[in-house]
Amino acid sequence: MRKFVFAVSAALVVGLTTPIIVSATTPQEDLKAFRNYYYEKFPDVPKEDYINGIYSLNKDFREQWENQEEFPPYEEFIEKGEEMFNTPFANGKTYADCLPKGGIGTRAMYPHFDKESGTLKTLEEEINKCRKANGEKPLKYNKGPIANLTAYIAYTSRGEKFDTEIPNDERALALYEKGKKHWYMKRGQLNLSCADCHMYNSGMFARSDQLSPALGHLTHFPVYRLKWQGLGTPHRRFGGCNKQVRAAAYKPQSEEYKALEYFLTYMSKGLEANGPALRK
Repeated sequence: MRKFVFAVSAALVVGLTTPIIVSATTPQEDLKAFRNYYYEKFPDVPKEDYINGIYSLNKDFREQWENQEEFPPYEEFIEKGEEMFNTPFANGKTYADCLPKGGIGTRAMYPHFDKESGTLKTLEEEINKCRKANGEKPLKYNKGPIANLTAYIAYTSRGEKFDTEIPNDERALALYEKGKKHWYMKRGQLNLSCADCHMYNSGMFARSDQLSPALGHLTHFPVYRLKWQGLGTPHRRFGGCNKQVRAAAYKPQSEEYKALEYFLTYMSKGLEANGPALRK
């Protein structure tokens, strides 16, 4: 595995940063502090532009990306997802019969806390729940057909704003805190947290890759990565990050990754859905 090297001092990356959010804060206070951190660090970036990741910071990268977006490589996967979405199951029903609001324009609804079950609902899990209810086999969560389906649903959701809520419910708050803890906890042989890369050192370089700000990270999923030559779900990306810092990855749709997705999506509350998107 190639070395993960930053173009900054090791001391800065590993030990001299302190989380700006402490455990005693409320989600609303976290949200304000999280956003203000980026607004102060990158004062020239329009707030609504954080949905474009590193392309909101780097003009040269943005120009290359905009040229690639003229003929986006994910377009064929949207078409495959649309075909899957509209193809009836063996029993004659479709995804529109069992997904909330018929499945169209619903990407920004996920993940959300379900009061009845006390659990988090993700789009990928809802798709498989729909399939199983109609006698179909569940899909694998990281890539392939499920990413095609979510790409189509995301495409129909462009422009919709994320309005993730953390209700005043002990179960929801516990899940939120679990995701927040995952975000700030150092892990792996490199002893790095999500926040080390995408908060404290956002905008800096790891070899030829510039580290993107976490604000807006999940607005554009699923993503087509040039490295993958295909689409991936949020949990595929989470697993890849864990492996890069030489930590064991959790399974997709694990409670850990669902909670992290919940935390990060809440941090992007009010931003527009713009998936699927192209990333390096």
